[in-house]
Amino acid sequence: MTAWEAIVAVVLGLVEGASEFLPISSTGHLIAVGEMLRFTGDRANTFQVVIQIGAILAVIWHYRDKLIGLMLRSFKRGPEQRLALNVILAFLPAAILGFLLIGFVKTLFSTVVVAWALILGGLVMLLLEWRTPRTSARTLEEVRPGQALTIGLAQCLAMIPGTSRAAATILGGYAAGLSRPAATEFSFLLAIPTICGAGVLDLWESRELLSAADAPFFALGTLVAFVSALIVIRGFLRFVERHTFVGFAWYRIGFGALLLVLIANGIL
Repeated sequence: MTAWEAIVAVVLGLVEGASEFLPISSTGHLIAVGEMLRFTGDRANTFQVVIQIGAILAVIWHYRDKLIGLMLRSFKRGPEQRLALNVILAFLPAAILGFLLIGFVKTLFSTVVVAWALILGGLVMLLLEWRTPRTSARTLEEVRPGQALTIGLAQCLAMIPGTSRAAATILGGYAAGLSRPAATEFSFLLAIPTICGAGVLDLWESRELLSAADAPFFALGTLVAFVSALIVIRGFLRFVERHTFVGFAWYRIGFGALLLVLIANGIL
């Protein structure tokens, strides 16, 4: 691993960890920052998939007690079983559609698509905050199957780069009647099977690009993603208890507009 590769690994690891669970699109930021660092192509795409492992490990570590409870009690009737079934129900739409459309989805990866998806997502976020949906589920245990399915269908939109899986699922849950904290926590739990499933599929298709020589490079990026994601998860959960998503909406619109300007001037 060269010094430049170490810098790339740290920068992209920070970007992944900081953006994976915020409603601002980790894929969009990784594509944009990768372009700026001139780190693109198949190797870069594989690196982005691998470092998501660090972000997912951060979620698993943060929710380790809840996950252990789900595994021990999900076979008995009760809140843990309902939550487990809701997460599975929400996972299925994107799992099926992603498996069928993975080849097509990869053709959408470009900074232009990312920029417009960021802007449109920001406008939707502003619209939802202006509408202020009625809350019918303040905690994870109150989420109904219909709401879980709505979140799962919303997650399918995240196949468009720049949309953000976190934004699609959090806003889908918020629109369906979940409180901001409940929608955020459900999104975090749903990320575990979703990102793991997508990662396994991507890595299998990219297995010929994996090399033992890249192990230190990939490991550094994964470690940085884990640490930064853990910090962001804890901070974001505290944030949504007292604040709206309006700031993230304007950030998305501003970042998307900046990308369009950079593209128009040939910088990206």
